[in-house]
Amino acid sequence: MNITIGHLYPDLLNLYGDRGNIQCLKKRCEWRGIRAEVKEFRSGDKIDFQDLDIVLLGGGSDREQMIVCNKLKEIREDFKAYVESDGVVIAVCGGYQLLGKYYQTDDGLIEGLELVDLYTEQKEGRLISNIVLKSDLFDLPVVGFENHGGRTFIGANKPFGKVLYGNGNDGESGYEGVVYKNVIGTYLHGPLLPKNPQVADYLIRKALERKYNRPMELKALDDSEEKGANDYIYNRFVKKAE
Repeated sequence: MNITIGHLYPDLLNLYGDRGNIQCLKKRCEWRGIRAEVKEFRSGDKIDFQDLDIVLLGGGSDREQMIVCNKLKEIREDFKAYVESDGVVIAVCGGYQLLGKYYQTDDGLIEGLELVDLYTEQKEGRLISNIVLKSDLFDLPVVGFENHGGRTFIGANKPFGKVLYGNGNDGESGYEGVVYKNVIGTYLHGPLLPKNPQVADYLIRKALERKYNRPMELKALDDSEEKGANDYIYNRFVKKAE
């Protein structure tokens, strides 16, 4: 088996070590004997979503988001078709904001791709914290770091998880991120996937099931170190608070 991972605009959207997410996906495939090809699409490159099994849209500054959005408008319909046909997407921070209708900043409006029914507005102060989530998708907590000035409102969409420690989408709702079909949008970075192998495996499994049109069960890996780190973060920030 094989999958192709598309990394969109790493020259502009790599503010939070998003290549670490790519490396994690690639290695976890290779350790299972699954060939993983990574295609980087930089400014000006043509993107054919029919060739991709997982798409990563990383984080960037407001200026970089504006540049990327103007480029992605040209392929918005192709990207939307990919999402609606259960294409797998992991969108982090700025990439998460670009999924929605718009991001209203102090310097103006950044038009979104309208792939998911959500929107973001800049508010006073930044939400900066370690963060721990309880997600219905996983047995383990999801851990990470958040640093964002935007407050994202997801309406009736399903959140990625309930905040056990930290701020989340807007600092008030108690929820973080969004799940729509096979799309995960989140503010968690640092990067996200090496800290949360269960999330990486979820993306890989969904991509394989879509590509080969049958249920998949991934070979178990030795994640004792990753789980140990996950337990440490959970105990330090959640258990200690209890």
